[in-house]
Amino acid sequence: MSSSISIYDTTLRDGTQGEGVSFSVADKLQIVRKLDELGIQYVEGGWPGSNPKDAEFFAQARGLSLSQATLAAFGSTCRPKSRPESDANLLALVEAGTRAVTIVGKSWDLHVNQVLETTLAENLRIILESVAFLKSKGLTVFYDAEHFFDGFKANESYALSTLKAAADGGSDCIILCDTNGGSLPAQVSEICRRVTETVSTPLGIHAHNDGELAVANTLAAVDAGITQVQGTMNGYGERCGNANLCSIIPNLTLKMGRPTLAGGELSRLAEVSRYVSELANLAHNHQLPYVGASAFAHKGGLHVAATMKCEESYQHINPALVGNTRRVLVSELSGRGNIVYKAQELGLETLSKARAQAVLARVKDLESKGFQFEGAEASFQLLLFRSQETYHPPFELVDFLVVVEKHRRPSKRSDEALAEAMVKVRVAGEEVHTAAEGNGPVNALDQALRKALAQFYPAVNEVRLTDYKVRILNEGAGTEALIRVLIESRAGEDVWNTVGSSTNVIEASWLALVDSLEYWLLKQRKGQQPDT
Repeated sequence: MSSSISIYDTTLRDGTQGEGVSFSVADKLQIVRKLDELGIQYVEGGWPGSNPKDAEFFAQARGLSLSQATLAAFGSTCRPKSRPESDANLLALVEAGTRAVTIVGKSWDLHVNQVLETTLAENLRIILESVAFLKSKGLTVFYDAEHFFDGFKANESYALSTLKAAADGGSDCIILCDTNGGSLPAQVSEICRRVTETVSTPLGIHAHNDGELAVANTLAAVDAGITQVQGTMNGYGERCGNANLCSIIPNLTLKMGRPTLAGGELSRLAEVSRYVSELANLAHNHQLPYVGASAFAHKGGLHVAATMKCEESYQHINPALVGNTRRVLVSELSGRGNIVYKAQELGLETLSKARAQAVLARVKDLESKGFQFEGAEASFQLLLFRSQETYHPPFELVDFLVVVEKHRRPSKRSDEALAEAMVKVRVAGEEVHTAAEGNGPVNALDQALRKALAQFYPAVNEVRLTDYKVRILNEGAGTEALIRVLIESRAGEDVWNTVGSSTNVIEASWLALVDSLEYWLLKQRKGQQPDT
């Protein structure tokens, strides 16, 4: 087997430089534990000399019990014209209490002259002495050669001399950084090969994604002899992000035969990816390769039919290898195979070809009228259940009426309107008539329907509507336009989506609302629980 690649995760430091990404100390501690369980070898916790939160993190991290990961602290070389032993930043690294540290230094002469504002010789001194100082403390020291590829292109001999300084200082690994993210894979490959011929110290790669090539550049570097890979979960990072470890790890392991995770826990990758997104309070990117919800989603009828016969026909790997699952979407592009597959997922093994064809025709008809089922699987599952002759809905609509008035009550402010809904439903042969007020017609309908159903199904009170989207489908039609309403609902850990469409926004909302509550009530029935 090919030699393994060391994975160095910098989500908690470089990843947090991404717009909208922020972790509390508690979040960071939880993520470290999760990355340790995944089998990441090195986890960079932050820069203890830069802010109080990172200092607090490292203080609390002393109590972590990690089985596979080594925690690393990040900092920079000492300042020009200063000594490492008196540099506050380097002393903070030592005091962080980690077994490994990473320091960044300049390798591009432009940065040395115009940003650091010192001489080329002085820059070499502070690199060598900073690394040597940290090594004297018994630490594993990694050196990040910032802007190395740009520096190499501008002044090859000087860029290489900075690496020699780090090597002479005793660096355990020197990481070549594409900090601006503008290099191409062929350039990265060629430069890495030339460096490996010059520097005997193990090398790493740290790529940014400004040219959308961070993953490709990382793989090219590994192919050229690099043995450590730095990146972040989900590609979080400044500007366009860092190299995405959720793509790099499976590519190295499954495609290049280079083992990466210490414990071989590749099947937990999708779970950890979603976990980090949740703690970052960011929506998980459905289109992430390998770990996204759409990574193994099939929509076209021909694709689904082929996949049902031979999974690898339209999948480059088995999704279970990375902890993901195959998904079949339903839309006007579907074939009968999409319907049969979804029916089997729900346990409707007896769905005949004729009935599957009828459901498909119904889907195509509804989508031509504004419905969209690929983003509202709960509504599609109800469509399947309703196609069964033995299906009995938990309730049926008899009629509803919505009234919106202004100035109805003297106590109301003149700029407010009152919405009132009256709903009549049939449950178990009994008609129930209720009314309710709301801050709008949809809210009033929701309240009235729940009031009617709660008498028979108290579980409806568990359902919360967490998102409500309205989209105008043909804007040129003005107020006569076709409208699609998508509703996201939640009860406990369950989340589901429903859809309605009509030229009447209240009717479209009603259809999505009814589906939401009917779906949840079906989940409460034993033996008839559609999956989200």
